[in-house]
Amino acid sequence: MRVEKNGAQSGKIFGGLWLVFFFQGMGPGFWVPALTNILKAEGYADWTPWVFAIGPACALISPVIGGAMADERVPAQKLFAWCSFVSAAMLCLAFGALKMGLGPVWFMVGLAFYALASGPTWGLLATISLKHLSNGEKNYPLVRVGATFGWIAAGFVASYVLHADSSPVAGLASAVVRTLAGLVALGLPNTPPLGLGKSWRSAFGLGVFSLLKKRDHAVLFGVTGLFSIPLVAFYMYSAEFFKALGDKTPTASMTVAQWSEVAAMLSLSALMVRYRLKTMLMYGLGLSAVRFAMSGYAGFTDVKGWHVAGVALHGVCYTMYFVTAQVYLDRRVDPALRSQAQGLLGLMMAGLGPLIGAFFCGWLRDFCVDDAGNGWENFWWVLAGMIAVCWGAFAVMYRGVMTPGK
Repeated sequence: MRVEKNGAQSGKIFGGLWLVFFFQGMGPGFWVPALTNILKAEGYADWTPWVFAIGPACALISPVIGGAMADERVPAQKLFAWCSFVSAAMLCLAFGALKMGLGPVWFMVGLAFYALASGPTWGLLATISLKHLSNGEKNYPLVRVGATFGWIAAGFVASYVLHADSSPVAGLASAVVRTLAGLVALGLPNTPPLGLGKSWRSAFGLGVFSLLKKRDHAVLFGVTGLFSIPLVAFYMYSAEFFKALGDKTPTASMTVAQWSEVAAMLSLSALMVRYRLKTMLMYGLGLSAVRFAMSGYAGFTDVKGWHVAGVALHGVCYTMYFVTAQVYLDRRVDPALRSQAQGLLGLMMAGLGPLIGAFFCGWLRDFCVDDAGNGWENFWWVLAGMIAVCWGAFAVMYRGVMTPGK
């Protein structure tokens, strides 16, 4: 049960969470959209699928265990802070090694430990927000949009201030803001563990897999994992495709997705009141198929505007699906398992799905796109078809609760 707070206290909590989300989004916003171009500039283009796979491989472990620690042992805000500090140090190791020319192996080692440390952070922030915000489901999208503004700011700083569209400096800048996120998080309201788990299974977060016994939970987690396979292509190849279309500042151009995400976040509360969660999730999946098809049409016509429009639609799709999924877990999962449930969602969307997707999308890109840059349309259209299958599977298999908002 959430405790209502007076206006000043509620405003302080809202502001603190918004700022943490801002730095949290700013961190990956510096280097994730630019990573493929950074690797190409350093001469490691062939390592791209492996680099994009290392983070998801580590995310198979850390989100659920991190959620278990927050549910049973460590206050969530302290765990988030320490995860942020360690991930900042690992980013310094990874991109510092790249900048010093130590080769891709040290970079991947640093990135692996970064992924282990940062894996639980998004789920922890969702748990803290939904617990302490007054009218959490309504106000959560409004603080979550801070991460979107952070990502936008990082893209413009990386392109126009640091000129780091193809430089390891982008990763070092991310380490700075990761540290700031941890420092601000220490001032968030205390979110103590419930301490209900007693077995070794709960200590390692394995109890959360009992959620898969319920049909709707299993469908949500399963479709999220499948959806995340083609979705990883957005992060791996959208900026490269911008560059192939003649864009000189692809990292900044990628932020168009975050601008549309802002609009979607601000509209999400009203949409959740009007529509069932199933409807929201299906819109997110359906529009994602359209979004990838638009990028495919850009490859077919060689018109950059179609790719811009597709990337812009990505922000809407991401919000409608993944933020709605986080609210679903807060509504339909027992409080003692909520942090672990958010961690399991993180495992599917940032671990298992992207791990498979990194290798599949890498293979598909090499299969479809030749050395002259022809074939991008086939690459994006295949991925659009995969998402359409996810949409159909969710429509048929998910039942929902026949009450408003479910």
